Amino acid sequence: MSHDILVLYYSRHGHTAQLARLVARGIEEVPGMRARLRQVPPVAPATETAMPPEPEEGAPYVTRADLTECVGLAMGSPTRFGNMAAPLKHFLDTTGAEWASGALAGKPAALFTSTSTMHGGQESTLLTMALPLLHHGMLIVGIPYTEPLLSTTTSGGTPYGASHVAGPKGENAITADERELARALGKRLADIARRLGTPA
Repeated sequence: MSHDILVLYYSRHGHTAQLARLVARGIEEVPGMRARLRQVPPVAPATETAMPPEPEEGAPYVTRADLTECVGLAMGSPTRFGNMAAPLKHFLDTTGAEWASGALAGKPAALFTSTSTMHGGQESTLLTMALPLLHHGMLIVGIPYTEPLLSTTTSGGTPYGASHVAGPKGENAITADERELARALGKRLADIARRLGTPA
């Protein structure tokens, strides 16, 4: 079986995509583990033009096979009113067959997000993104306080997952603390997936 971990995200302005690449870097620090970067397509009202079948840039669009083939999941979204963005929720709403078959049960999962403001809902977004994964039987992996930066960061980074404060106009680059905590989350997720082995 593959030792890939799916790094699944939606990113509107690129900040969540950057976090995804940092999480992926941490995953690949663990021997034998690989990151499989995928994004979800945007959604639009029926009156608007649909997006092309393949993204013009960034990672390929996710398929449901990506979920079943991977030994773990890192999932990220920008915050929308304290919750995940609609495209990611839309994709999760299509995973009823995987829920019914238990395809994700016993696999570890981690979360990451980006907000424009410090108190823009990072923690509520990370916690609500965990809910559908718990229904799938996944094992939620956070960032423990054994990571010293978690106690000292003045930007992003939470025990519920990695995060970034992008600024009202997206002007903030990912800080050194945010970068290191995202990488640490990916490494921890991959290490746990490796130690768990293939779910029964």
